Amino acid sequence: MACDRTGSLLDAYFDNELDPMGAAEFERHLTVCPDCTSTLEGLKSLRASFGRAQLYQKSPESLRKRVLGEFAISKSSVKSAHAPVRWLALAAAILLLATAGWKLLSISRERDRQSILATEIVDAHLRSLEPGHLTDVLSSDQHTVKPWFEGKLDFAPPVKDFAEQGFPLQGGRLDVVQGRTVAALIYGRHKHIVSVFLWPTNEKEAEPRSGSQNGYQWIAWRKGGMEFGAVSDTSPADLEQLQRLFSEQSAR
Repeated sequence: MACDRTGSLLDAYFDNELDPMGAAEFERHLTVCPDCTSTLEGLKSLRASFGRAQLYQKSPESLRKRVLGEFAISKSSVKSAHAPVRWLALAAAILLLATAGWKLLSISRERDRQSILATEIVDAHLRSLEPGHLTDVLSSDQHTVKPWFEGKLDFAPPVKDFAEQGFPLQGGRLDVVQGRTVAALIYGRHKHIVSVFLWPTNEKEAEPRSGSQNGYQWIAWRKGGMEFGAVSDTSPADLEQLQRLFSEQSAR
């Protein structure tokens, strides 16, 4: 299972919100926790990416003049009965701008995370296509593939054969995504190979996000406490169908 500190505590450390004692304690934790260390490095990489991309927009001159005008009016009429109202209006405007900026930053951060995840699972799939790397356990029997993972992972991956739906199970392997060891299930789709990567997560469930890289389609989603990512050179519709099959299984 993922470390229970990979969440609000790590975010607080990353944002310099911990007191000195709390920060020191978390830094000691980092020396023995690869999950938190990997996640922290990812956040640092995201922050560096934002800096390089300059994901901000200069406020219009009209807004600048309005804010300065509000300050000037409030200063000259501090004894006026209307001064508190003007200050409240100014505070509301600033709060609105801050909220909008935070939402934009959150959207940008999520898109950057998706881009990083997509790159990692596509790269992992490409590595697996090299001779001898596709499967560690070669079997179409889910009762053979699932026990093979026991003792090799800190979680039990849901293994299912979807041969009747056109996605026959071909085997499984261990792989690495986002700095942690994950399960990779291999399926066939006509003459195509599909890699489905999965690992546990504490993040809330998320609807499928999809795209393409280097001629390969990918789709990623979170369901039932698991993170999933599927990659193949088959059609996007095929990956969407496989995603629905996994989601229906997780809902049972």
